[in-house]
Amino acid sequence: MKSAVALVTGAGSGIGKAAALALAGDGFAIGALGHTRDEISSTVEEISQAGGEALPLLADISDERQMTDAVNQLVARFGRLDVVVANAGINGVWAPIDDLKLSEWNQTILVNLTGTFLTIRASVPELKRSGGGSIVVVSSINGTRTFTTPGATAYTATKAGQVAMVQQLALELARHRIRINAVCPGEIETNIDANTNLRKEEETAIPVVWPEGQVPITGGRPGRSEDVADVIAFLASDRSRHITGSPIWVDGGQGLLR
Repeated sequence: MKSAVALVTGAGSGIGKAAALALAGDGFAIGALGHTRDEISSTVEEISQAGGEALPLLADISDERQMTDAVNQLVARFGRLDVVVANAGINGVWAPIDDLKLSEWNQTILVNLTGTFLTIRASVPELKRSGGGSIVVVSSINGTRTFTTPGATAYTATKAGQVAMVQQLALELARHRIRINAVCPGEIETNIDANTNLRKEEETAIPVVWPEGQVPITGGRPGRSEDVADVIAFLASDRSRHITGSPIWVDGGQGLLR
């Protein structure tokens, strides 16, 4: 059998890059997908320098044709698909509900929820052909464990929707030996804030004084992308063979405080 193959979306930085590197270290050939050529090329180069195999895939996860083409390119190169990490997403606009524009709502839904759907839909036929596999969706503690981020209605709706999708598909895909789970990170040192637009926070913030340091297990410091990547690598492996339809919170206990 050829080496196992993993598709990682949003692989140019943050959790996606860390996941791609971790899976490559476990022997997977990687399809590193993103919409920024320089970042994706950097991830592929790091994997290659470490002795792994990787293919850069430039695509917008919210575009049906681009995602289908990307999966086809990956399978044409490596011959199969075994693991999918649906990580790409945006924070989008955070604003009071009566100030949030329909276009802003639609953009967050399009990227985070529809993009996850398109990633999974394009990949499942190849996972079936491989005799099974593992899908890991990167959700968040927002919308699944906490609801205190000011104005994040669209974002939390997508993150809750991702977990519902995971739980629905766990039963549908089980007969095909495809497992699907969600990781729900808390505060992690990534650059996702670059695509966040926070507006009129004073109208939506809840006046609460959090305990000193919001991440108990680290003394208040944010987690690292590698903390999430290690869980993704576990869920991608046979070591998690009896886990499906499960959200796993990777937040250092943060969600229990908030």
